[in-house]
Amino acid sequence: MAAARVVIDTFREGGQWSAEAVMDHNRWLFAAQQRARRGPTPEVFFDKRLDNSRLVKADDPVRKREMRSFAVAAVFFFALLMVYSWQHFGSIEYGYHIQAEKAQLQHLQDENRQLGLTEAQLSGSERIDHLARQIGMQSPQPGQTVSSSMMDINPNTPILASVTLPVVPSNR
Repeated sequence: MAAARVVIDTFREGGQWSAEAVMDHNRWLFAAQQRARRGPTPEVFFDKRLDNSRLVKADDPVRKREMRSFAVAAVFFFALLMVYSWQHFGSIEYGYHIQAEKAQLQHLQDENRQLGLTEAQLSGSERIDHLARQIGMQSPQPGQTVSSSMMDINPNTPILASVTLPVVPSNR
């Protein structure tokens, strides 16, 4: 302790520590700590090569049985995990497929609704009458039109025009 007091007193100059004095003091403390750690002798390491090629491992049947049962359990749990994952991801895939089919069904229903509106617009009697007059047709005379509902009610109703097919005798 007296040596440390002498070192401290020698580095002090006019009540202030100089930077060089502090650095020298720290170096002296570090060297003292290294000497205390190592002891009186320096550390020496030797490289020793070992040859374990002649060693034979003894067979342990208990350990072998434990490892076999552990491997079987690990394979079982892995297979269980794979089956669960397969089902889970399959259900997710089917969910996406169902959503895509629902979207396609909605699209087709919208398209069908649009086509129904277009058909109703195009088959309007006023539009057909206007187009017929544009190409030079005239309004039908009374008795020229026959509705299909009238033919279903009475098959003996006279028709404006009919076609009869000639009967061809068969050669038998």
